[in-house]
Amino acid sequence: MTLELLSTEVLNPKQLPPLPGINLLQLTELTSGFFLSSIRIGAFLLSSPLFGARYVILPIRIVITMMLATMIFSGLPENFASNFQETNLPNFLTIVLKEIAIGLTGGLILTIWFSAAALAGEKIATSCGLGYAMQVDPSSGTSSPVISQIFNLFLIVIFVSIDGHLLVLRTLMDSYELIPIGANLNFGIMVANGITAAGSMFLAATIIMLPIAGLTLMINITIGIITRSAPTLNLFSFGFPITMIAAFIILYFSTNSLAFSFSDLIREAIETLQTYIEDLSNG
Repeated sequence: MTLELLSTEVLNPKQLPPLPGINLLQLTELTSGFFLSSIRIGAFLLSSPLFGARYVILPIRIVITMMLATMIFSGLPENFASNFQETNLPNFLTIVLKEIAIGLTGGLILTIWFSAAALAGEKIATSCGLGYAMQVDPSSGTSSPVISQIFNLFLIVIFVSIDGHLLVLRTLMDSYELIPIGANLNFGIMVANGITAAGSMFLAATIIMLPIAGLTLMINITIGIITRSAPTLNLFSFGFPITMIAAFIILYFSTNSLAFSFSDLIREAIETLQTYIEDLSNG
């Protein structure tokens, strides 16, 4: 039996079918468009009170940013990415800085408003002798009074329970229609809204803490009169325990009032964020 050698034909590379793939120019356009779509959201999540807290780890923020950016990028016009393809590097960096400024300012406005709860808790703790009861705040990494942390957590719970986080994200996503990527910005409006939020924060903190601080002040005045009448009573062993117990009782019976106050605070903060977006869109 003879073996026959089989001859194989060498294929010409030009005769091979083209490999499936994507145009490099198109890939660059999609990448740059998706990157620009995610900057504003990422900056907002970094500076916002709930998503920007230290107990929210970085991978979770990245996942949320990518999910929202995908939704926004899919709703943009088809020629959106191609509009920035011929943009030079300085102009591209300018657009990036504008998007960062929009997101950071929006998140900081909410953070300033939410700081009213911590400020009110700090003043209440000082008035009732609990200013020394401090521990590390997991959301900021700094030491703060325990009452401030309780108020902050209470505010976050109410914020999530009334779907405030969803409304904030909806406002942020609508901002892409009101303020397109690459639009001209008036940075004076950002500064003005930040100053307005800071003033409103002090006013809200005063409204929240004034009733409780006023009652503790009356208790301290009463204790002062008693110790003045009976000098043998030790203020440290007699006055401070009464003040602390009275403060806890007042806080317990003020829970419903604080909940309504925090709810109004959240609504005002969201309205300020929406006003900021509208003012920025009107220029």
